[in-house]
Amino acid sequence: MPHDTPLISTIVGGLVLAFIFGAFAHRLRMPPLVGYLIAGVLVGPHTPGYVADQSLAPELAEIGVILLMFGVGLHFSLKDLLSVRGIAVPGAIAQIAFATLLGWGLGTFMGWPTGGSLVFGLALSVASTVVLLKALQERRLVETERGRIAVGWLIVEDLAMVLALVLIPAAASIGGEGHAPVEPLSVGLNRLFGLDLGIGGMIAMTLVKVALFVALMLVFGRKLIPWTMHRIAHTGSRELFRLGVLAIALGVAFGAAKLFGVSLALGAFFAGMVLAESELSHRAAQESLPLRDAFAVLFFVSVGMLFDPNILIDKPLPILATIFIIVIGKSVAALLIVLAFKKPLGTALTISASLGQIGEFSFILAALGVELGLLPGEGRDLILAGAIISIILNPLLFFLCDRMRPFFEGAKREDVMADPAAADAIAAQEETPPEDDEVHPTALSGHAILVGYGRVGSIVGQNLKSSATPFLVIEDSDKRIGELKAQGVETLMGNAVMRETLDLANLAGARSIAIAIPNAFEACRIAEQARSVNPSILIVARAHSDAEVDELKQYGADAVIMGEREIALGMVDRLAQVHHESVPYEDGHGPDTIIPADDPPQQRE
Repeated sequence: MPHDTPLISTIVGGLVLAFIFGAFAHRLRMPPLVGYLIAGVLVGPHTPGYVADQSLAPELAEIGVILLMFGVGLHFSLKDLLSVRGIAVPGAIAQIAFATLLGWGLGTFMGWPTGGSLVFGLALSVASTVVLLKALQERRLVETERGRIAVGWLIVEDLAMVLALVLIPAAASIGGEGHAPVEPLSVGLNRLFGLDLGIGGMIAMTLVKVALFVALMLVFGRKLIPWTMHRIAHTGSRELFRLGVLAIALGVAFGAAKLFGVSLALGAFFAGMVLAESELSHRAAQESLPLRDAFAVLFFVSVGMLFDPNILIDKPLPILATIFIIVIGKSVAALLIVLAFKKPLGTALTISASLGQIGEFSFILAALGVELGLLPGEGRDLILAGAIISIILNPLLFFLCDRMRPFFEGAKREDVMADPAAADAIAAQEETPPEDDEVHPTALSGHAILVGYGRVGSIVGQNLKSSATPFLVIEDSDKRIGELKAQGVETLMGNAVMRETLDLANLAGARSIAIAIPNAFEACRIAEQARSVNPSILIVARAHSDAEVDELKQYGADAVIMGEREIALGMVDRLAQVHHESVPYEDGHGPDTIIPADDPPQQRE
């Protein structure tokens, strides 16, 4: 069997180089995705040396997009989607229109035809699914209000692009510049009955097909998909469960694209959303995570492969204009739109930074425009250059937005306080809890810090509360934060790996920290920071193996509880009560047993 096959060489070359340059970028305190893009440029056709298969790489990357959107759907319920429709739908439409207008103006200035300029503008208007979600996930914002708005905004953009992909060939055909309509149902009606639906009929047909797909998923998918996963889970086979998750994510996405003409990403999103109503949703997300990350890396590599570095020298001014539209034009438009809907400045800045880049739909639109003869090859190169540079600049955009927010909020407060009536209104607002998901430093001292409120953390938290021990919880789940606040428990929304979050929890003044999250890598980082900031603090953590126990202790943990060992000791003790009659055997839970709060079963105990 030959080992130098295009598929194997593309996967190996892409992942190995992505790892090397990603690690190098991380060492330089840059986002790893910068290294992934550089790896793609090196294996692309425009640089000397090995060249990966340019047809396979984008298809592999599409799998990453499918799995990523499936994971988002698992954490994004229909209720959440409907809750942001009031801003996501009009906001996304207005932003697409503004960015398309800017792109059309640039294309017209460069002498392109109207159709090509419009395709160029559309390609610059839609953000990358992978980049946006990765940025939100790294900042633990997916389940916050601003995260829900950003994801809802993204879904509306995807729907708009699905419609555009159907209408562009029809518009090109009407203008005599392209091919005949490619919408399958329209073509079938034309052949069978001689009916020419026209562009209005094709729009209606597309909307009907998308609505039919959504209806089927909400009516039948909500019952069939969770029922299937429950049946698989009852087999007791983790291998079958993992395979079932991948089969549902990929199968629904592919079927939606072939039968209903919606994007693969949108189909996967709805598959995850209907599965989210099952208690197995978090376990499904955990099982699909490794493949999701691996194929997401291949997405960035495939983008880098398409980039010709020579365009930076040949077309510097058009590239600068393209980047300005993507990074500045779109971001400012999104910022103003969100503020117009009376949303907090922090939410507006987060959404504007999230949308300041372009990605996979832009490449599809560019390829379609070139294929139809609407968009010149120069336009495709500008789109690719703008995508790569905007993706590299996106973390910087988030950083600048975080730095700009205190300045704008301070300036706004000074202007408002000049008006006595407005000053009274501000004072009244400060007396009420903030509605946004901003975090504020704790006033506790000599307290306990509990990181994570899952099955383990909920038991620890209940005991701390019953013993009247002052404590606060660091969590990244918006749902759990709401439940804890309703119980009167002080919480911090964020990731405890970030030093800023630990500072808000007054780590220096705490007496203990209990790290109840199952991720050993993050737990080690938290323990290391806790020990460096507060050498006398008591650090208690959890582990799943002897190796994790040793590693956590090496990074500063005082006590590490290994779940499997404690379970085994508990079972041995219970068996001894029966076989040696040390105490009477009792069915069920004893009077001192604390039942953990409702929590997804993805974490290992």
